[in-house]
Amino acid sequence: MPEQSPEQEQSPEPEQKPRRRQARGERRIAQLLDAAATVFSTTGYTAASTNAIAREAGVSPGTLYQFFPNKEALAIELSGRLIHEMRETYGEAFAPVDVTAPLRETLDAVVDRFLSFNCQHPVFFALMHGPDVPGRMAEEHDALERTLRSRVEELISSYLPSAPPAEVTRTAQMSFGLYKAGLELVLAHEGAEREAYVQEVKNVIFRYLDPVIGDRAPGRAGLATASAPAPREA
Repeated sequence: MPEQSPEQEQSPEPEQKPRRRQARGERRIAQLLDAAATVFSTTGYTAASTNAIAREAGVSPGTLYQFFPNKEALAIELSGRLIHEMRETYGEAFAPVDVTAPLRETLDAVVDRFLSFNCQHPVFFALMHGPDVPGRMAEEHDALERTLRSRVEELISSYLPSAPPAEVTRTAQMSFGLYKAGLELVLAHEGAEREAYVQEVKNVIFRYLDPVIGDRAPGRAGLATASAPAPREA
C-alpha cells in the first residue's frame, strides 16, 4: 500500500471546525442573553428593543438575528433558563424540614434562597411580572408558581400535621402572598436598605406564622417563644 502523507494522517479538519463553531455560537448566545437580561431589567420587556440589546452586547443587529429572530425569542430562552435554575433553588430550599427546629431558622433558610435568587437575577421579576409577557412565558411562570405554592403547603403541613387541609392551604397562600409583596420592595432598593427590607420581609412572615403554628407542631412545645424576631435596626 502507498504510504500516507503527513497531511493524510492528520485528523480531518471538517470534524474540528463544527466543534469550534458550536463553542463560539454558545458563547455568542450567552453574550446576547446577558445583554438582554440587562436591557429587560433596565427598561422592561415592552420598551426593550433588539437594537438596544445588540448595542449592550457590542454586536450588530444582524449578528443578533443570526441567533434570535426577535426580542420575544430572547425573552423565552432567557426565562426558560432562569425557570430551570429557580426549580433547582426551590428543590434545595424545601429540603426535608426538621419541625423541632426554631421556625425562625427554617424561614430564614427558605426565604433567603428565594430572595437571593431574585436579587442575583432581577430580570426574572421584570420578565414574569411585566404587562406584556409573552404567552408561553406566562404559562411557564404560572406553572412554577403553582408548584411553589404546593411546596409551601407541604412545608406548612409538616408543622401542622393535624390541621384541616383548608387551613393549611389558606396559611400557605397568605405566606406566599406576603413573600411576593415583600419581594417587590426588596428589588426596589439596593445596598444596606435592601438588606433592611430583606429582614423586614422575614419578620413579617414570621410574625404571621408563629401564632398560627405556636405549639401545634410536633416537638415544638416551649419553642414558640424561643424564636423571637430579629430586632429592627434603628
